[in-house]
Amino acid sequence: MPLISDLLKGDTGKGLAIGIGAAILAPVAFAVLSGAARPVARAAVKSGILLYEKGREKAAEFGEVMDDLAAEARAEIEQSHAANVAASAVHEGEEADVESATEEGGDSK
Repeated sequence: MPLISDLLKGDTGKGLAIGIGAAILAPVAFAVLSGAARPVARAAVKSGILLYEKGREKAAEFGEVMDDLAAEARAEIEQSHAANVAASAVHEGEEADVESATEEGGDSK
């Protein structure tokens, strides 16, 4: 019949002893570590909340900047469009003057 000392000499016995020891000590270690981990976890959650709020603030600022840029771009487009319409009207007016002068000159001959 194998003795306990024979069982501990092999790798299986050592693994079994470590497993039993861990099973006995795990609840004690967990209780000690959880008491210390709670303040650390609370600090991590607090930091996460502050980081989230700062991120929302930065995102809102970025949104305002993008809105301003879009408004400036729209204003430039409208200004360019108005200038093109005005230039087109002037150009059409010049063509009408040339045509009327040509017609008047053709009638007098």
